[in-house]
Parts: sequence; structure tokens; C-alpha cells
Amino acid sequence: MHTPHHWTTTPITPDLLRGALDLERTEHGVLPHRLPARARAQCADPQLAMAESQPSGVRLALRTRASTIELDTLPTKRVYRGAPPRPDGVYDLLVDGRLIDQASVGDGNTVTIDLATGTAQHQPGPIGTVRFTGLADRVKDVEIWLPHNETTELVALRTDAPVEAAPRGERRVWLHHGSSISHGSDAASPTTTWPARAASLGGVELVNLGLGGSALLDPFTARAMRDTPADLISVKIGINLVNADLMRLRAFGPAVHGFLDTIREGHPTAPLLVVSPLYCPIHEDTPGPGAFDLSALSAGELRFRATGDPDERAAGKLTLTVIREELARIVRQRAAQDPGLSYLDGLDLYGEADFAELPLPDQLHPDAATHHRIGERFAGLVFEDEGPFCAPGA
Repeated sequence: MHTPHHWTTTPITPDLLRGALDLERTEHGVLPHRLPARARAQCADPQLAMAESQPSGVRLALRTRASTIELDTLPTKRVYRGAPPRPDGVYDLLVDGRLIDQASVGDGNTVTIDLATGTAQHQPGPIGTVRFTGLADRVKDVEIWLPHNETTELVALRTDAPVEAAPRGERRVWLHHGSSISHGSDAASPTTTWPARAASLGGVELVNLGLGGSALLDPFTARAMRDTPADLISVKIGINLVNADLMRLRAFGPAVHGFLDTIREGHPTAPLLVVSPLYCPIHEDTPGPGAFDLSALSAGELRFRATGDPDERAAGKLTLTVIREELARIVRQRAAQDPGLSYLDGLDLYGEADFAELPLPDQLHPDAATHHRIGERFAGLVFEDEGPFCAPGA
């Protein structure tokens, strides 16, 4: 360990962070949040609390000559009893926009979840350190992307040269909301989630409000989006409403209208894209609720299944097919008065043919290769070729 005079310790303040909407002081340091405190106070759901505190898309953005960077963190890791162990979260290091290193913290808190009973046990653990060395001895812009799937308290930032906040530059800000698939599900690292990949290809700054299990048309999420500065906005709606069996068709349409109305209060003319669900066979025509497949779990595999009855669609239960039809209708109706509003069919990002080639390993979430494909497709359809987010003059 270097002696203290070799190091510059820099307080972690909001100006050093991108992609977080709030920074909470904790016993150990600071905790980035992707929903503001007011939104968090309006919902006591543990799933939402876990999802919004997992820093998908959140990164430290620094300008420095440092050749060595140390970051002390306290992650919270999930362990599913009976299922294969999850890999440690990954920290991606980018220098001047290029990925040059990765690291993980093996220590930290653990939450052990019993999927059969729904209970969880919390075990405190020690702070760990990620260390990046051998960086070029010149002024450079450095980003450390935090693990997209681990709640991560930031404890200390040490460097062998002073740091300052990287300038924000001219890039447009893309604000996106969606489910665990947008959150990152089983992507390999934080810069390879499909939204991060699409943002890189599109040359934009990402604010990712993909919230695992929590894309539920919550009014507080719409208000958070309304109040967040952004140039481009997208909402991916559907899968969580089905697998949570949260509402019926009668409630769904007005809820979508209300969500979009709230966003438009803060962003009246920004390009606003509504994205319907990706292909997911278990819920295409079968309503929720979704559930863990306990027979698979007994064999050490994590899989999901649909428990609804297709005949219940007549009573207004939602399926992915129903949601795609309704979203397309709503966007057509609103676009007559809102020229900045557009629609993207999720099947154009990942459809039946893609499932045959790259199946969903747990029947619900895409793997790393599929995240790459979805990100490439989204960039091509949305940021290029006169897509809804195409840069002016491009």
C-alpha cells in the first residue's frame, strides 16, 4: 500500500457522477440512487428499492493525469438459495471513451434470497477495493462504470494525481426507462447492457432508469423523468405489467396516457419514443403472474414460467400481444397532436427468429450476446437513418 502522501483523496460529490438522480449519505460514504428521494418515499416495495439502488448506467466521470486509481466500495450481492452463484459485479474503466480495464470486488454485504419462501437474509460484509494501474501519464477523461446489478456504496476515491469532474461536453442526454432487460439483466458488464451499447453507438449520454421488476407505469417514475434534464426520452413498457399481473386492459390505456402526459409536462417537444415488449414466449399469449419454476430450481437452474390462463384475456388480462396492440394504438392516437412521439415494436429488436437463435436462458431475460444484438439494433433503428433520435443534420 502506498504511503498517504502519494495519494490524492477526492470526495465523491454529485458533479463527479453521471446517470444518478440522487446521492445519499451513508455510514460508509455515499450511495447513488436512480430515483430521487421523493419518489422512493412513495413506494415501500423492496424490489423497487433494490433495483433503483443498483447503479445501472451510473459512472464516475473524471479528468486527471493519474496513472493509478483506487475506489473503495461496499457492494451488496444477491445469493439465490439453491441456484447457481451469481458472478461478482464488474467495474468497467473507460479512458477517452475506450474500455481498457475491468475489475470486481469480491467482498461486501450479501442478501440470501429463498425463492421458495420469498424470505431474505441480510449479512453485512467488509469494504473492498478496485484498483486500476498503468494508465497513460497525460490528461485524459476517465469513466468508471459501476456494476449494473449490485447496489454499490462509494466509500473513497484515491488517485496518484488530482482529479476534477470531466466536462459534460456537447453530447445529447438520452433518458430511458424500462424493465430488468433495460436494467441489464444478464449482460456481461455495465457498458454492455443494451442501453449502454446503444448510447455508445448513438454518441449520447445515458441516464438509465431501467428498473428490474419495476417498470409499472408508476406516477413517481413519470415525475422523476419529467424533472430530469434530457434531450431524448424513451419508455419501454409491458413485460413487468404482465408478469406482475398488475392491471387489466381498462386501466392500462389511461395509465399509459397519464405516464406520457406527465413526461410531456417537463419535456413538451423532446423526441419521445414508446417501445413495446421484446419477444418472450411464456407471456406472448399467456397472462401473468409470472413465477419461479420450482422444479427447475430443484435441479439447480433458475427459470421463470407463466401461471395465467390464456382464456382470461377475454376478461381484460394483459399479455405481450395485447400490450403491443394497445401501445401502437395509443401512439397513433397521440401522434396526431404530438409530432415528437413515435413507436418502436419490440419485436424489431428481438423477435421470434432471434429467440430461435439466441433463446432466453431463464425464459425471461436476455444473455450477454442478446444484449449486444438489441443494442446494435436499437442504435440502427433509432439513432441512424432518419430514426426518431437521429441527430439534426446527420
